Formats: sequence, C-alpha cells, structure tokens
Amino acid sequence: MPTKTRILILGGGFGGVYAALELDKRLKHRDDLQVTLISEDNFLLFTPMLHEVAAGDLNPTDIVNPLRRMLKRVRFVEADVTRVDLEAKKVICTRGLRKRPLEFEFDHLILAVGSTSNFFNIANLEDTAVTMKSISDAALLHNRMLAMLEQASLEPDAAEREKFLTFVCAGGGFAGVETIGAVNDFVRDAIELYPELRNEKVRVVLIHPGEVVLPELGEKLGLYAQKKLIERNVEVLTGQRVTGYSDSVVTITDGLTFPAHTLIWTAGVKPSPVIEPLPLAKEKGRIKVDNTLRVTGHENLWAVGDCASVPDFKTGLPQPGTAQHGLRQATHAAQNLIAHIDGQPLEPFKFTTIGQLASIGHHTGVATVFGFQFSGFFAWWMWRTVYVAKLPRLAKKLRVALSWTLDLFFARDYEQLYTARDVMAFAKLAKRFSPETPKEEKPEAVRPAERITV
Repeated sequence: MPTKTRILILGGGFGGVYAALELDKRLKHRDDLQVTLISEDNFLLFTPMLHEVAAGDLNPTDIVNPLRRMLKRVRFVEADVTRVDLEAKKVICTRGLRKRPLEFEFDHLILAVGSTSNFFNIANLEDTAVTMKSISDAALLHNRMLAMLEQASLEPDAAEREKFLTFVCAGGGFAGVETIGAVNDFVRDAIELYPELRNEKVRVVLIHPGEVVLPELGEKLGLYAQKKLIERNVEVLTGQRVTGYSDSVVTITDGLTFPAHTLIWTAGVKPSPVIEPLPLAKEKGRIKVDNTLRVTGHENLWAVGDCASVPDFKTGLPQPGTAQHGLRQATHAAQNLIAHIDGQPLEPFKFTTIGQLASIGHHTGVATVFGFQFSGFFAWWMWRTVYVAKLPRLAKKLRVALSWTLDLFFARDYEQLYTARDVMAFAKLAKRFSPETPKEEKPEAVRPAERITV
C-alpha cells in the first residue's frame, strides 16, 4: 500500500474546522492523504453568539455543531495538545480525564490552536473571574446571574447584598460590550420576579482602558454604543484598567473600588501556550506567516487564526483575530497545502475585512459594513441576520431563527440549571475518574487512522 501524506490539524475553532472542511472535500477524490483534526472539544462553537446563551436567548446546543457530523472523511480525535516537536514531526497529546498520553506523527501541520484569556499576571484573577471563551463560560454566567439574584433576595446585610447585585466587566471590545449589554438586560428583566429586590440597586459596570469602547468600529459608533449603554444604567468607565480583584472587591487604575461577587473578564487574549515554546518567528506571541499562510522558514508548517500573525495584503499589518478572517485563512491554507503537495504554485491570501457588527442589548446594535456605518435597531437586525446566515448547518440556523422568533412573543425563562451543589458533585465525579497519570507512563503508539479507533 502506498504511503499516505499525513496532514495534522490542531484546534477545533474556526481555523481548524474550516481547514478540515476544505480538506474533507478534497479527500472525496483522492486517497493519497490522511487528514486528522485534533481538538479538546468534539464540536465547533459559534463564539459570536456566546452572549446570547448567557442572556438565555439561546440554548447552549443552538450554537455548537458536532464535528463528527460535519466531517465525513477527515478523522477526528478528541484530545488536549500538550507539545509539538517540530524536529521529530510529532505532536504529543493527552486524552480523557485520566490524561492518557497520545503521540501523532505528521508530514504537514496546520496550527489553529487559537488563544486563551490574558490575565496580565493579576493575582487570583484566573481563579475568580468569569471568562467568555467557551460554551460552559456562557452557560455558567447565565446560572451565576440567577444565583446572585437568589442569594441577594435572602441576604439581610445591605453591604453584602450590594456585592450580589453588582456585575463588573473588564474590557470594552466586542466581547465585553456585547456581554455587558446582555447581562444588563437579563438582570434588570429578571429582577422583576424578585419582590425583595429593587432594580435601582442593581449596578452594572463596564471598564475599558481606551477612550472609547469598541475601538475597532471607530469613535462615532463607539460613542454611540457608550451613550446607549449609559442610558440603560450601565456605568461606563473609560481610560481605566482592573488592577486587582480580591475578597470580592474590584480595584481599578485610579484606586476606585467596586464590591462585586461577579467580575467578567474580556480584557485581553494571548496565543495558546502550545505555541509559546516553539522555535518560530513570532509577533506579539503570534506565529509569523508569509502571504501564503506558511510559517516562515518551514515548508510543511502552516498557521491560521488567533495563533497566527497574518499580514494584510493592503496594509501589511497583522489581521485581527476574528472569525471572518480565521475561517477564510483556514480554507486558503488548506488549498495552498494541497497545491504544495501537488507541486503547484501557492496563491497569496488577499482577504480584507468586510465589516464588523456588535449587539449592545435591548434590540440595539452598531455596525460598519463596506465602509458604511449603521446603528440602532437596523444594525441589531443586521447582526442577527448575518450571524444566523454564517452559522454552520441548516438545522442550527432554523433552531436559532425559531428561538429568536419565539422571543418576540414570549418572555424569557429564568431557571438556574446548575447550583453550587451541582458544581461540587461534578468536581467530586471528576476527581474520582481522574487520578494522577504515573510519571513513567509513555505515550501510546498511534497506528494509521484506518486501523485504530481512538
């Protein structure tokens, strides 16, 4: 049997999945390739809609797509990537709660491992702040808001009740503004069900280091977003950073403090720690690639998405780490990879930003598309229309459209699905099934994909 060219894709976000989808189409007509996608989750998360899950407008399953249903010919492996050995052309992973080691060899590698939250070395922040990077983050924030209201309704001490009713978000980019808008709408609507609480006691705060929120959209739309948030009783503090969070007290640059049991952290990201030790040229931690998306100095290595510094063909500056860039980079990288294998010339990547949209709550949005700016209800409608169209698979599009339609006629439900008791039970279960892996255990040898099911 002829030896197949082994292509390995690391990461199950937009970059990794869309590269896999492009290669999946190619595998229909050729049998000389073996393609494997490795991701810690067995689904693609549509991150632009995370705040809709947090606000209870969508169910968590509405914005995830199962990879095994999306990929027909590409092999999928659910595992955590721990190390990449470029010299040996190997990737070392662990699988399952027991962290069993796995080892994969490759001929070509596509790095699409994304990014993680950057806590800027602020003490205790990683363990106490709420992030908005995963589907569990959004679902837990939804439950956390209801838990805070339940606790506040029973709390006799006014100072402690204030902590339960204060929600602080650090970061005024897309994730921060959309999240704080959703949180503000959700909490202020839900509080009507709690006769012991008053809406004017709710405090929602957005902290942003720049002069205007949503700097990606320009000053005009950023000021519009700030105005609308302030009109809805969100405190917007610009030119400030969170410098500490201890004992449920948020401290910012000028020394002002906010007693709050909930701090949402959207103030920055950094590339995945998987790429940090790699001996590759980097720019602000992201792997530098040329205009064909190949890593500088490596013929068999490609990088896309948040972990890659991709030059814009017009300005030469790195492209932003957004979904519209990541999925197009991924498709292009996969096409160039195939061209390289077939001895064909590589094509430069020439995509530039089409537009950007943000929902800021209460049926209001801001958008810039092809240089034109929009705000208000039309921008919000445009946000929903564009993103439901971009959501993979018809079944998910229909479910989201149906959920949004029903929201026009029925009020939200405010059920707390997970309590502290449930969290403790989950932790106990995880501890039971995840004993420490013996140090002397060696990685399992991974045989060709067609002869093994992992």
